[in-house]
Amino acid sequence: MEQKMNRINQLFSERGNRKLLSLYFCAGAPRLDMVPEVILTLQQKGIDMIEVGIPFSDPLADGPVIQTAGTVALRNGMTLEHLFSQLAAIRQDVHIPLVLMGYLNVVMHYGYDNFFRRCVETGVSGCIIPDLPFDDYLQVVKPVADQYDVRVIMMITPETSEERIRFIDKHTDGFIYMVSSASITGAQQSFDEAKLDYFKRIDAMHLRNPRMIGFGISNQQTLACAWEYAAGAIIGSKFVTLLQETGDATEAVDRLLEAVKN
Repeated sequence: MEQKMNRINQLFSERGNRKLLSLYFCAGAPRLDMVPEVILTLQQKGIDMIEVGIPFSDPLADGPVIQTAGTVALRNGMTLEHLFSQLAAIRQDVHIPLVLMGYLNVVMHYGYDNFFRRCVETGVSGCIIPDLPFDDYLQVVKPVADQYDVRVIMMITPETSEERIRFIDKHTDGFIYMVSSASITGAQQSFDEAKLDYFKRIDAMHLRNPRMIGFGISNQQTLACAWEYAAGAIIGSKFVTLLQETGDATEAVDRLLEAVKN
């Protein structure tokens, strides 16, 4: 059987000069059965890539909006196994990259081989594990992920050293997730000079991997800024809030696009 290119790599190789938009939502919030509806709606609305959050009881990198969504999802009964079964049900209908975002404890408990095998079986192209130590990634996780051709996406922050960034760039594939600030997730009105300097500094490094900027993008100004200095932007908290408010994927994404593009 001919090996297809990983959808993340395909997206970046075919985008040309077009700037990408990825949205994050938490699986199981506001309703347990909402995952297929959200994914298929976002795909139909032209979103380029989707991050699906795996809810966890102690989400260190998440701000209050995503923490609350995670609590709701866990209360609703969302588990990693249930998420995989929902993804499997729509696999034939999804044509854009799906990236799972979850904490190490959940993935370890599920088992690395099981996790990456299920990713392939359910159409998941990559994962982000914010608390995965880089040494553990290289020695333990990467060999299994590579076997299944699933991309493990690493995050960098304004505090990450140039040496470390180049090391990450060398040993990962897909894209690099540029966290706009060292703080937790959450919407911001604008990016200050320090953040702009960080964006410019990383841009000037001419890294091998494309970059996506996330954390704090919620309006036209922050989106335009992310698009200027990277291949694309990731929006999480703003979309999670709108999903919670509307309970409807179509209305939530329409309101989001109106807010960030007008």
